[in-house]
Amino acid sequence: MKIELVNTGSELMLGRVLNTHQQWLCRRLADLGHVVTRQVAVADSANAIQNAVREALTRAELVITTGGLGPTSDDITRELIAELLCKKLVKNQAVQAHIENFFARRGRPQPAKTDVETFVPEGAEVFLNATGTAPGLAMRVEADGSKQAPPSAIIKPPSPRWLVMLPGPPRELRPMFDEFVMPLIRREFAGEIFICRTLLTTGIGESRVQEMVEADLQPLVRRGLEVGYCARPGAVDVRLVARGPAAERLAGEAEVVVQKKLGESIFGRDDAEMEQVVVALLAQKKKTLALAESCTGGLIASRLTDVPGASEVFLGGVVSYANAAKEKFLGVRSETLAAHGAVSEAVAREMALGARGKFGSDFAIAVTGIAGPAGGTPEKPVGTVFIALASAAGVKVNQFLNGWDRVTFKQVTATQALDWLRQTLSAVVVRSKAE
Repeated sequence: MKIELVNTGSELMLGRVLNTHQQWLCRRLADLGHVVTRQVAVADSANAIQNAVREALTRAELVITTGGLGPTSDDITRELIAELLCKKLVKNQAVQAHIENFFARRGRPQPAKTDVETFVPEGAEVFLNATGTAPGLAMRVEADGSKQAPPSAIIKPPSPRWLVMLPGPPRELRPMFDEFVMPLIRREFAGEIFICRTLLTTGIGESRVQEMVEADLQPLVRRGLEVGYCARPGAVDVRLVARGPAAERLAGEAEVVVQKKLGESIFGRDDAEMEQVVVALLAQKKKTLALAESCTGGLIASRLTDVPGASEVFLGGVVSYANAAKEKFLGVRSETLAAHGAVSEAVAREMALGARGKFGSDFAIAVTGIAGPAGGTPEKPVGTVFIALASAAGVKVNQFLNGWDRVTFKQVTATQALDWLRQTLSAVVVRSKAE
């Protein structure tokens, strides 16, 4: 089946809003066994929206639009598609009652402009909005188009199509898709068996990852396996895709090959995040963690606290950006700062010891570095970072050179710190099992 997405919104074209719909919808559809074949983003203009939808309907069995269903003057998708398909807009009493209840429950007056959301194309299936007011819509587009439409508007797909319109805000689109659109797809379209497994790696570059696994995966590729690689800050994803009756077996064989070749560089699979893995390992071993962050500015703590249950293992941290804060809150000695500088192995060591002592944790991570773009020296260029890991066994320090922009520098450094703790905890798990 061919599926196309049409994302509407001038804010997307201006770069004011990140388009998260593409990734989220593609993943949901792939889980159903349907892979998106094309996706576009267009501005809020009549020509752009109608042309994009018209073209998509000539190719795809399912077309999904996002955005443009609200009450404001730039929300024009519903009206334009009704015009394109020569459908009248008729008032829907269920939508009207839903909107009235929406504002009544919140004790707010209903804006007059929301009345436009109660009009839907004649014959459309209506999806009531659990978290907003704009309804979603689904329409079956017949193969012969509309005899009443002008020639430029006639849709002549080779077979009946479905057109689904979803609101733009993710908090509205996502539950609506799960509750209404997924059942519609299961009802109207039979999905093939589709398996997509992603192994998440860190510490190895994208090209090197491919070199390490490519030769051993070739026999499976000849049997239909698809392999892809995606580089992210501090990580590389290896994507394994298989289709058909033998998909599960083929993907499983490929996963074994990748795990054998990449070993400890694999920190998770599919949607796992490094911080989730670390929190789970800390909980499994009943260990606690404290942080002393300088150049990462609290990013490691932020990532950890994004994980539910982190409060059981993460005790707290200190963002000691200034030297005075390193001395006052972590006990870093002024003599150490004077002799070695804030970005040094010695200071990272004392920061980690100070955090562990202050919070009484089993482990403590400290990071100090030069994020740039200025501040580097020949001995310590921009991107230099020292990461220390303190435990009952003592303190170890690693040095890295992360020569990227400030944001990427922080992301990569945080991942390196968490991954070091992950590997340490994994080694503890292995030893305890062996014992």
